[in-house]
Amino acid sequence: MTVSTTTGAENIHDYTTVLLQTAGLSKRYGDEQALADVSFDVRSNEIVGLIGPNGAGKTTLLEAIAGLLPVDSGAVLWRDSALPFDRRRDWIFFLPDGLRPWQEQHVVQLMEFFAAVYHRPSFVVGNTIGLLGLSPVLRKRVAALSKGFCRRLMLALALLTPHPLLLMDEPFDGFDLRQTREMMDVLREAAAAGRTLVLAIHQLIDAERVCDRFVLLAGGRVRGHGSLDELRRRTGQVGAGLEDVFLALT
Repeated sequence: MTVSTTTGAENIHDYTTVLLQTAGLSKRYGDEQALADVSFDVRSNEIVGLIGPNGAGKTTLLEAIAGLLPVDSGAVLWRDSALPFDRRRDWIFFLPDGLRPWQEQHVVQLMEFFAAVYHRPSFVVGNTIGLLGLSPVLRKRVAALSKGFCRRLMLALALLTPHPLLLMDEPFDGFDLRQTREMMDVLREAAAAGRTLVLAIHQLIDAERVCDRFVLLAGGRVRGHGSLDELRRRTGQVGAGLEDVFLALT
């Protein structure tokens, strides 16, 4: 069951088109260098994994791209043109980790509210509810949801938006193995339908299964960028997994 949530102009299956670029993003908190000259590109209809341990700069980078956090230097480009802070919400939707807003609202009310804000037809709402398995909790308040169902709801709301680029911080947090694979299928289907996704993931096995390309972060710096095969060639480790490649480059 496919949920199409893109604008017509963005629903182009061209995996070579560069959609977004970061150019030399740097951010310092006092003596701590949170981001250091971070540069990489994101292409249309792909899933990019931001990979790194806690403290590597993944969340800071997502917040900087989304326009929530000012940087000390560098730029974010959209189709080769500078994308100022006040325009990023037009193209980018950011889903933080651990978000549980509107706790007294019912799930179905939130779904209907988002659909109204973004002019999504009722059949898209119904498809999204089915896709994320939310039917059992539609009449529950957000505060009463388990961590897994709350994460499902947040993913559903993100998919209801029309933004061509979705940034997600730890999208599989709160899911067991089977649920994680189900959610991977949902995100792969979203990419196939025309969305582009950037996911911050600390579980390398999960990242290897769902992502097309990777940005390896350590200490706020990019240590590698590309597909797994490209990273393998760079390290000379033919057939290595993402974990071994990451350790070799960091």
